Amino acid sequence: MYRDVARLILYRDLGEDSILLKLAGIFEDFDLKRGSRAELTTRIYEQMKAILDLSTRYGFDKNLWHNYLAFILLTNENSFSMTSEKVGANDGTVNHFAKEDFAIFKKLFDFDFAPIEKELGIDCFSTICNYKAIPKKERVYNKNVSEKVRTVSEQIEKAKNEEDIFRIVTDFYAAYGVGMFGLNRAFRIRHLTDGVEFLPINNTEQVLLKDLIGYEIQKKKLIENTEAFLKGLPCNNVLLCGDAGTGKSTSIKALLNEYYDQGLRMIEIYKHQFQDLSAIIAQVKNRNYRFIIYMDDLSFEEFEIEYKYLKAVIEGGMETKPDNVLIYATSNRRHLIKETWNDRDDMETDNGMHRSDTMQEKLSLVARFGVTIYFGKPSQKEYFTIVKELRKRYPAITCTDEELCAKANQWELSHGGISGRTAQQFINYMAGQA
Repeated sequence: MYRDVARLILYRDLGEDSILLKLAGIFEDFDLKRGSRAELTTRIYEQMKAILDLSTRYGFDKNLWHNYLAFILLTNENSFSMTSEKVGANDGTVNHFAKEDFAIFKKLFDFDFAPIEKELGIDCFSTICNYKAIPKKERVYNKNVSEKVRTVSEQIEKAKNEEDIFRIVTDFYAAYGVGMFGLNRAFRIRHLTDGVEFLPINNTEQVLLKDLIGYEIQKKKLIENTEAFLKGLPCNNVLLCGDAGTGKSTSIKALLNEYYDQGLRMIEIYKHQFQDLSAIIAQVKNRNYRFIIYMDDLSFEEFEIEYKYLKAVIEGGMETKPDNVLIYATSNRRHLIKETWNDRDDMETDNGMHRSDTMQEKLSLVARFGVTIYFGKPSQKEYFTIVKELRKRYPAITCTDEELCAKANQWELSHGGISGRTAQQFINYMAGQA
């Protein structure tokens, strides 16, 4: 094993804590008779725990060794894999080195652990190669990643040679990409002293645009702009503003589910992270994905100045925003920044400054969103329509439409007023009671 791992070229950068590298070192010591049986066994068990921890995190099953090797192939960002992401295989000399690496992975897939198990009196390798995972709720692990890794793992198990593996892996790169951005849909960020770290969001809400009842004109505008973005056509940053609970955030989350397979990814940030916007864009601008930077419930008080970072990134800074990045934001405020009546008086009584300049400063942020889509509060008739449509998803709710609407009316009077969110909360309550 250690001789094969040492011959990797494109996929050799596995990280200091790589399970594969550490197992290779253990097998080298075993072959060269270095270390006692107890010491070697302890080191093997440490790596077994690491494989089990990784498998639990990603919901792997059946052959955990094969799942782990497939996981390396799908997440290792190197010159070959990143060139192939969302494009697939291209003719080039690099393919020769890739196939040599895949030949090594074929050997690792077929590796015989029996001699070391017999010599050390252990059976852990046999166990993880015939593993039955405990069923887990989807929120415990990233189902999206798990399914893709396990599928590729099973395909490689049936591969005859490196040519088959080359086709399997490059087809995956073309369809989904590579690494963190290839396997995950959405991300948050963490500020670091030398940049930012992307943190995958394991379980995004499984909602589609058709699940949002009404607002057809608003959804159409959003779809048109997003599809133009995905096709590389001219498009705009979008601000979704309007009343609370009308489906602004749901619409953006639905876009991710509708267009993930077309290379759409989403990065959620909060206003205290706006200073990291330039670092975020620097890390994604050369990737073959389309990124929406998503800002939910965006608004600023008079004393907050984070909006200046946002203005510079959207339009106004020296560096042009790359073509694969758009900003979508939601807000209950049409103008985003809190205004006062004093802002509309042209003169400041204390020092003579022009308040109209301050007003223009605040309004200029909204102007930099090329598309503004307004989501208004539904009428009572529209509210009842939403309630009746949502009820169709819960057959256990058996009351008549008249009874349902009467109860929905009582509910909204004491639960925040008429909105799509109120309707969904009412139906959740009714379904729970049923």
